[in-house]
Amino acid sequence: MENTSYVALSRQSALRRQLDVVANNLANMSTHGYKGGRMMFVDHLVKSKGGDNLLTPKLSFVRDIATMTDTTAGPMETTDNPLDVAIQGEGYFVVQTPEGDRFTRNGRFQLDNTGQLVNQIGNAVQAEGGAPFVFAPEDTEITISQDGTVSTNNGELGKLRVVRFDNEQLLERTSGAQFTTPDDNPAQAVEKPTVLQGAVEGSNVEPMQEMAAMISVHRAYDSVRSFIEREDERQRSMIRDLASVN
Repeated sequence: MENTSYVALSRQSALRRQLDVVANNLANMSTHGYKGGRMMFVDHLVKSKGGDNLLTPKLSFVRDIATMTDTTAGPMETTDNPLDVAIQGEGYFVVQTPEGDRFTRNGRFQLDNTGQLVNQIGNAVQAEGGAPFVFAPEDTEITISQDGTVSTNNGELGKLRVVRFDNEQLLERTSGAQFTTPDDNPAQAVEKPTVLQGAVEGSNVEPMQEMAAMISVHRAYDSVRSFIEREDERQRSMIRDLASVN
């Protein structure tokens, strides 16, 4: 395969990956607490065949090296639901899953049939110390103070566990708005979190920008595909011409 085809295929592969990221952003534009993904690209330079000649040209390949998470806050949406909470500033809520702790900015919580505070998919919301919140049938008038303290008419139940990370880019997405973290980037307690009751954080995805990006990527992908097809036909034609000469 000629160098032109290698370069074109590297570009097409990167565009396909970028299309997946944009599509995932669009699919989660209504997911509370969702953080959009962004592709990071670099030029990968290699010498073309020609020995050690100083004038030997270099070939530039496209390589996607990582997907960066846009950690900017999404818009605050007032719901007046006492179990909806949002974090203002840094921090993530912690929920317990069968696979271990997960971290999220999605504070749309609810009570399950046992009175336990859970997220929308049934994972228990953690209090400081890792214990879940469990409400008794007679617990009413649920209030969540600015520092995350959860109380009812019968008194305090605990404080929401809110954590931070030294490097948020090391967080690994496990689902739309939930993350896990590697051992070398442990969760650390936020000393003075700011929690808003009756509100949730929306997705930080800008739908119009993502739609424009998808159209742009589609066009670029089709352009590269057309180039590869023309290049393939050129090589076939060259082979046919050589065969006819012989």
